[in-house]
Amino acid sequence: MSHNSAESKTVITTCPHDCGGRCMLKAHVKDGKIIRLETDDGEEPQLRACVRGRSYRRKVYAPDRLQYPMKRTGKRGEGKFERISWEEALEKVSADLQRVKTEYGNPSILYIGYSGNTGTFLHNQLSVFRLLTMFGGFTPVWGSASFWGSLFSSETTYGTLTAGHTQDDILNAGLIIMWGWNPAEAVQRTNTAYYLAQAREKGARIIAVDPRYTDSAAAFADRWVPIRPGTDTAMLIAMAHVVISENLQDQHFLDAYTTGFDTFKAYVMGTEDGQPKTPGWAEPITGVPADVITELARAYATTKPAKLLTLGAPGRTAFGEQFHRAASTLAAMAGNIGIYGGEPAGFGLPPVGLQPVAGTGLIARNMPGNLPEGARQRPAVHITKVWDTILHGKEGGGPADIKMVYITNGNPLNQFMNTNKAARALEQVETVVVHEQVMTPTARYADILLPVNTQFERNDIIRPWQGGNYCFYMNKVIEPLYESKSDLEICTLLADKLGLDGYSDQSEDGWLREFWEAAGDMTDSKPLPDYDTFKEKGFHRFPLDKPAIAFTEQTAGGADEKAFPTPSGKIEIYSKKLEEHNTPDLPPIPMYIEPWEGKNDPLAETYPLQMISTHSKRRIHSNMHTVDWLQELEPHKVWINSADAGERGIENGETVRVFNDRGEMRIAAKVTDRIMPGVVSIGQGAWFRPDEKGVDRGGCVNVLLKDAHSPAGAFCSNTCLVQVEKA
Repeated sequence: MSHNSAESKTVITTCPHDCGGRCMLKAHVKDGKIIRLETDDGEEPQLRACVRGRSYRRKVYAPDRLQYPMKRTGKRGEGKFERISWEEALEKVSADLQRVKTEYGNPSILYIGYSGNTGTFLHNQLSVFRLLTMFGGFTPVWGSASFWGSLFSSETTYGTLTAGHTQDDILNAGLIIMWGWNPAEAVQRTNTAYYLAQAREKGARIIAVDPRYTDSAAAFADRWVPIRPGTDTAMLIAMAHVVISENLQDQHFLDAYTTGFDTFKAYVMGTEDGQPKTPGWAEPITGVPADVITELARAYATTKPAKLLTLGAPGRTAFGEQFHRAASTLAAMAGNIGIYGGEPAGFGLPPVGLQPVAGTGLIARNMPGNLPEGARQRPAVHITKVWDTILHGKEGGGPADIKMVYITNGNPLNQFMNTNKAARALEQVETVVVHEQVMTPTARYADILLPVNTQFERNDIIRPWQGGNYCFYMNKVIEPLYESKSDLEICTLLADKLGLDGYSDQSEDGWLREFWEAAGDMTDSKPLPDYDTFKEKGFHRFPLDKPAIAFTEQTAGGADEKAFPTPSGKIEIYSKKLEEHNTPDLPPIPMYIEPWEGKNDPLAETYPLQMISTHSKRRIHSNMHTVDWLQELEPHKVWINSADAGERGIENGETVRVFNDRGEMRIAAKVTDRIMPGVVSIGQGAWFRPDEKGVDRGGCVNVLLKDAHSPAGAFCSNTCLVQVEKA
C-alpha cells in the first residue's frame, strides 16, 4: 500500500529472509530514495520488525552492493573481478551451460538454491529451477539446515506438517517449556516474544532448557535448566519414565488417539534391555540433576494445559529426529494435543493462512509440459554431502561428476558445514555462477557474478515463514539500483540465449496474479480479496477470532479410525513405516542414541569441549553480516564458561584459538557463566575470512562443523567437538 504526496510516498512491505518472522516495514520514499524505515504502529497485535529489518536501508544502500556483472580475474576465492556487460555475462553463462550439457550431460550441473529470499519462489529458486528444468535437468540439493529433524518427526508421527498453534495460544498455557528455543533473538515467528511477555505477566510458569542462559531465558523464564548438547532426547525419555511410574499419563488420550505407546513404555521402563530410563540414568548423560528432571516431568504432566515449545536447535544434532519424536510422544502422554494452551511439539505450522504444502503443486503445475522424459526425476544431493559430491563425483557414490555449480539466494560455502572442504570443492569445478547482492565468501569463488536486486526493487508475495494468519504483497519500493536485476529477469534473458521457447510466457505480474488466484486452494479462510485489491493494500489478514490450533477435529470426540493422516489414522508413537524401513538408527519408537562427537566420544580426549552454533541478533544466518549498524549491536565472540576459561588461562575479551581436525579460527572470548561448563557457543553466519595459513579470521563456525547429517537428514550444527586455547 502506498500513501503518496507531492514529494514522498510510504510503501508497506516486509523482509523476505529466513529468520522465522515476517514483520511489517513501512518504507518512506522521497525522490526515488528510501529515507526512513518504520514498522507497524496499528492495533495490537502489531507485526513489529526487529532491529535487522529496521536497518535494511543500510543494506540497500551499502557500499558493498554489487552494481554490475563481473567475471573473475584472479584465483577462486581471491575476490578479484572485472566489470563486464550483461550481454557478455549472459553469453558466458549460456555458453558454459551448453558446453557442460553437451560434454558431460545435464546431471553435471549442480544447482544450489537456498533461503536468502523466501517469497513465492518467483525471485528465489523457482526461476532457476524452471530454467534448468526446461534446459533438460540438473542435480538438485535437498535438506534444510533449520528444521529437517522436526519435519521428519511431524510427518512420521502426525502424517502432516500442520502440527502447530498460532502464537496467541501461548496466552492459554499454564506452563511453558522453552526447549532449545531462543525467540527473543532468533524471532521464530513474529510476535513470539510479545506473547511470552504477556504470558509471564498473566502468571504462566516459564522454564528454559538450553545449554546457554539465553536472552529469552533472561527475559521470560522463571528457571534455567542447562543441558548438554545432543542429550535432550535422554531427558525427555527420563521425564516419560517419571510420568509412567507415577501414573500421570492421560491414558484415555493415549488409548483413543495414539498407537504404539505400550512398545514405547516397555523401552522406557527397561523391560527388554534391563535398563529403566530413570532420571538417575539420564543425569550423567545430560548433566541435569535427577531431581530436576523429576520435578519438570511432574509439572508438565499435571499442569493443564502446558506447552512444550521446541523448534530446531536440539534437532540439529547427530540423531536430532529422535528429540522431536520424543517431544511429540511426551505431549501425547500429557494429553496436550488438540487443546488450547497445549502444543503437539510438531513442525509447527498452524492450520491457518496459506499452507505451503498445499501450494507446492503450483510449482509443478507451472513447469512446462514439453520437458525431456525424466527431467523432473533427478537424484538429489543432501546439503551436507554437496562438497564430497563435487570432490569425488560418481566414484564417491555421487549422482554425477559435477562440472558446473549454479548458486542463487544463498551463501553455501559459508553456511554449509566444513567450509575448508567447501573451498577445495569450489576450486575444483570448471564453472561457478553466482547471483548475489554483495561480495559474500561464496561470491568470491564465482567465475561469473550477477548482481541481484533486493526485495525493495521488485514485486513479490510472501506468507509467514512458519505459518500465520496474514500475508504481504511486497510492492516495489524503488527502482532497481545500478545494473541489478531480479532472478526472474536474469533467467528470462538466459532462456532467450538458450533458445528455450515458453519460458517468457508470463510477466512478473502475471506470475504473481496466478499465484494469488491459486491461493484460494491453500486456505480455508475465504474469500480472499482479489489480486488488485491485495496489491493495492499490500497486506491481508485471514479472519481469526481465536487461536488456530492443530488437531482439534481429530481429538474432538471418539477415536476415528482415519482421523490423523497416518497409516494407522492415529498419532504414531510406533511407526510401522519406520519398522518396514528397517534402519537401525531410525527405530520405530523414539529412543536415545549416543551421538558422535558427544562428551563420550573418544575424540573428546583431544577436543574436550562441545560446541553449539547459535543464531545471532545481528544477522539473518549470514545475511546482513556487513551492515554497520548491526555490527555495532553485538560483538562476535565465542562463549566459554568461566571454569573452562580458567583452566586455560583465558580472560574475557582475549583472542583465542578454536580448532579441531577440520579447521581453526581466531576469535575473541566471552567468559561467562551463562553457558554450562564443557560447552562453548559461536553465533553462526559470520563470514569466512582465511588468512595466508588458512586460519579463519572471520569467525565462521562452519569451518569447524562435520559435513554429516542425521539418519533422517537433519543438519548437525550442534554436534561438534573442539578445543579452545589462548592464541
